[in-house]
Amino acid sequence: MDNFKAPEPADSKLHFLDYWRIIRIRKTVIIAVFLLVVITTTVVTYMLPETFMSYTKMKVEKDTSDVPLLGQIAPSGPPDPFFLQTEFEVIQSKTNLYKVIEDLDLNRRWSKDHLAQGTLKTAETFEILRDRIDVRQYRNTTMIEIRVYSKNKAEAAEIANKIAQVYRDSRVYERERMAERGIAKITEELRTQQSKVDRMQEELDQLKETNRITDLMMDSWSQGTLEADVVRRTDSLKTQTKQQLARVQSTLKRLKLLTSERLRNSLPTISPGETLLMDLLQREAIARQEFLAMSETLSLNHPDVVRATNLLSLLDKQIEERIQGIMEGLETQVQAFNTELEQLDADVKAAKDEDLRRASQYRDYFLKKRKVENEKIMLDVLSRKLAQEKFDSAIPRQTLVTITDPAEEGLKPVRPNIPLNIAFGVIVGLVVGVGLAFFIEYLDTSVKTIDDVERSLQAPVLGVIPQNVGSLLDEGPESPHAEAYRVLRTNILFTRKDETFNTITIVSGGAGEGKSTTLFNLAVIFAQNGHRVLVVDSDLRRPSMHKFFKVSNSLGLTNFLLGQNSLEEVIQTTHLKTLDFLPSGKLPSSSMGILSSQQMKDLVAEVKRRYDFVFFDSPPIMGVSDAVVLASEVDISLQVIQYRKYPQAMTIRAKQMVSKVGGYLVGIVLNNINMSQDENYYYYSGYYYDYYQSRNKDEDGKDKDKDKAETKKNGSGEMSRIDLKKKY
Repeated sequence: MDNFKAPEPADSKLHFLDYWRIIRIRKTVIIAVFLLVVITTTVVTYMLPETFMSYTKMKVEKDTSDVPLLGQIAPSGPPDPFFLQTEFEVIQSKTNLYKVIEDLDLNRRWSKDHLAQGTLKTAETFEILRDRIDVRQYRNTTMIEIRVYSKNKAEAAEIANKIAQVYRDSRVYERERMAERGIAKITEELRTQQSKVDRMQEELDQLKETNRITDLMMDSWSQGTLEADVVRRTDSLKTQTKQQLARVQSTLKRLKLLTSERLRNSLPTISPGETLLMDLLQREAIARQEFLAMSETLSLNHPDVVRATNLLSLLDKQIEERIQGIMEGLETQVQAFNTELEQLDADVKAAKDEDLRRASQYRDYFLKKRKVENEKIMLDVLSRKLAQEKFDSAIPRQTLVTITDPAEEGLKPVRPNIPLNIAFGVIVGLVVGVGLAFFIEYLDTSVKTIDDVERSLQAPVLGVIPQNVGSLLDEGPESPHAEAYRVLRTNILFTRKDETFNTITIVSGGAGEGKSTTLFNLAVIFAQNGHRVLVVDSDLRRPSMHKFFKVSNSLGLTNFLLGQNSLEEVIQTTHLKTLDFLPSGKLPSSSMGILSSQQMKDLVAEVKRRYDFVFFDSPPIMGVSDAVVLASEVDISLQVIQYRKYPQAMTIRAKQMVSKVGGYLVGIVLNNINMSQDENYYYYSGYYYDYYQSRNKDEDGKDKDKDKAETKKNGSGEMSRIDLKKKY
């Protein structure tokens, strides 16, 4: 038959309650780890020796003098973190601390605390001392704090003050040494430069005498040579002459293109200073007017007309001659300008040649003179620098390091910090405990939730059984645990495919999962509901069902299967009329495979016909074949899984073994659930437990225990509510 497969649940994200469930379940681990860490921390804290701390504060500045030099700007703005970090390292350097060790004789003083005999080496003492100091900066300031820790509070203050003092003295001493080295180097360079300038000056004077260069020539050359002035002036004249030549040539060219009449009208405007031409033109105009006036009244032969005509001819001839003279004058100007340009070019060339000659003659002198002047400038710079350094070195620099707060003896020890250590232990204990709990939970692959079962086994969970469940025959039908089995019975009835399926076995992957208890109580619930029920103890390896019924196991199933007794002889009845029991009997060692015999199949068929429901107890299915045989012969199989006991792989394997032999596994029963710790299962059976508990509290004590008193007391005074007898 095909097994029922539950739909795979959708993946869900972890809720806060899931984490809280893990914490509640693993609270023992968390509390144990927490207490272990806290107690260990507390004990170690109280065992640690007391340590005192002394500190000194210093104001540390860059390399500046107490009095700013002329033109020097005092530093401003935030402190340089790189400078302060460098000073931290300098304070803790070997150069500084070795001096402290030497001055305080720490090699000898600490030897008795760290060596059985002998004296510490300076390198060893340095490592010890460096571990005891802590250098810090006050934020946004140039203040540095040096903290020293020691078991002796006086020693802590002494070392802190000595470190600050050695650092301050080393800063001042190093600055003085730097100044001395700088002054010595500058003095040496100054002497060398002075010798060089003197030698070059002698060479310059000798060159001056050889070339016969006078001071007057030097002055003129310093202001510029005569030839250079000539060249500049001549170039200026050439430019002006070229402009004038171009203007005259342009005018002459345009005048030659004009007619005689237009030339007469144009010349007066071109040459406004030409008064003679202007006078002739005016006289001609007057004579022409007179001629025209006389020609209207007089004949051409009239003496006055003839005289006027001759005057006009004379004036016209004079005007033409004057115009010709002006044109010739313009041409003469063009020739003169060309001649002047040629002369200017010759003058420029001569001046340049002379300048080149003199420059070639005096080049060595002036080059040497320029070098001498440059060397004198360098000499002057060195002289000024030397004077400045000497003055600067003479100014005190006590403000490089200022000890503002000398170290004093500590009033109380700073280590161990008992409240802080214990608080830290509490936090670490909680973190480690919770972390270990979650780690253990991660490693735990056993069944934890219904979702785990349905996801891994693909089978529904039909019932959830709480912890500490005993025999329901002893607890009675009103037991709060009975409701969990009633829920299981109801789910089985609704889950089976056929109403004729009435033979049931309960299997488990490993021993101790509560398989026999679950089967017994489930059978009791069926019987209390009015069904005729038979419980067969078919666990022939380790039979235990007879202990629930409190009877002997000497006669039972094995006797019937071996043909030694009839079925009526081995079945026993109980105080509950609808519940019968078939013990396992004694199993001969030669008949281990008796459950797979034909007699067993006939027995299953016979009891299936006689009873409404038959329950077969079985051994664990892993490693024993009997449970597999029973699962294949009965109608219905249930698998019991104990909460948080075996890995899921075992439960999956057990379910697969039932499926391989054709068994019909209707579902899973989760057993031994702690309802007080795991709220995930409370709503499956915890509600009924609370309900019945509250109801029992409201009932009268005598009425509540009446039935128990009647059934537990027998004639000999023993407590037993089960009255077993032979049915046949």
